[in-house]
Amino acid sequence: MKIESRLFEIVTGFFILAALAYMFIAGEVVGVTALWLTAGLSLIVGTYFRFVSRRLEERPEDNPDAEVSDGAGEVGFFSAGSYWPLGLAAAAAFAALGVAFWYAWMIVIGMTLVLIAVGGLVFEYHRGPAAH
Repeated sequence: MKIESRLFEIVTGFFILAALAYMFIAGEVVGVTALWLTAGLSLIVGTYFRFVSRRLEERPEDNPDAEVSDGAGEVGFFSAGSYWPLGLAAAAAFAALGVAFWYAWMIVIGMTLVLIAVGGLVFEYHRGPAAH
């Protein structure tokens, strides 16, 4: 995680320099504010990765002398696939369009679909691996 934290700290430095340059060159308030907020958000992520990297043992990605074979083995756990997130995104987009155009019928249908999709996602049933 040290590489990731260093990457976000470099990005933070870039956005600080960009905000300072934009402040003196353009002087536009909205752009300067957006650049400062972007620098702050990337600093938050970089700081989080720095704290997490202190609690974890060193990964092969963090060792400059590591070989490719050092990263071999089990990668981790991946959850089973689901179509509910796609339905949830479509329902949320439909509801957002209803809010954008201020159509009450569209908002009601969209929020109903969002609730159905959230319920389907939360209470989704997964069978274990098939026994052969």
